[in-house]
Amino acid sequence: MYTIRKATTDDCKLIHELAEKTFIPTYQDIHTPEQSEYMMNWMYSIESLTTQMTGKHTYFILYKEEKPCGYLSVEEEGEDLFHLQKIYVLPDYQGTGAGKILFEKAIQFIKEIHPAPCTMELNVHRSNKSVHFYEKMGMKIAREGDFHIGNGFYMNDYIMSLDL
Repeated sequence: MYTIRKATTDDCKLIHELAEKTFIPTYQDIHTPEQSEYMMNWMYSIESLTTQMTGKHTYFILYKEEKPCGYLSVEEEGEDLFHLQKIYVLPDYQGTGAGKILFEKAIQFIKEIHPAPCTMELNVHRSNKSVHFYEKMGMKIAREGDFHIGNGFYMNDYIMSLDL
């Protein structure tokens, strides 16, 4: 049985550890090791996670029984716009419905804090196989872009959207 709880800044170390086990394998065939290391430091250092959580990011952690197995982050970007910043599941739990549970939690959370119609967007690397997962969840490719993130690295993404 899966459970989800809202994360606090006390969970930054746990989220960092989950990211090491999810983010790096997800992008091992897409990014160079140097880009993955740069992005881990940029997005998943304890300092960065703390800044995100004390800002506009809300994190949730997914558990299978008592074992943490995934996480998500949602950020309010505008009056009627939310961004699903992060959604990752440990490799051993992929294909078990865990990703769908996290995705549905993101939608539920957004509707709780913003009952009016709005849009949820996310960026996903154009070579990431999860594009198909998001399409199954009802998202559509709205546009694409190449975003410079520093150190000469780029994110080559689709921006997918879902009207809520």
